[in-house]
Amino acid sequence: MTHDAQNELQKASLIGRILSMEFFLLVMGVVSLVYGIINDASINIFWGILIILGVFVLHKVRKKDWTKHWQEMEAEHKALEERETLRKSAADDARKADTDGK
Repeated sequence: MTHDAQNELQKASLIGRILSMEFFLLVMGVVSLVYGIINDASINIFWGILIILGVFVLHKVRKKDWTKHWQEMEAEHKALEERETLRKSAADDARKADTDGK
C-alpha cells in the first residue's frame, strides 16, 4: 500500500511539472517562434525568442537559494559598514593627532 501511494505521488508530481506554467510559457514561445519563422513575421520571432529566454531566466531564478543569497548580502553589508567605521575612526585619530601636534 505504501508503494502505491508513493508511486501515485510521483506520478502527480511529474504531471504537475509537465503541466506547469513554465512548460506552457515555453510551448507558447516555441509556437510563436515557429509561427514567425513560417510566416516571416518578425514580431512573432521577437516575442518567441523573448518568451523562451524569459522561461530560462525564470527557471534559474526559481532554483536559486535565496536564503543563502540574502545571508551573503547581509554579511557583505556588515563588512562594508565595519570598514567604513574603521576608516572614519582612523581619519578622526589622524585629525586629532594632527591637531594635538600643532
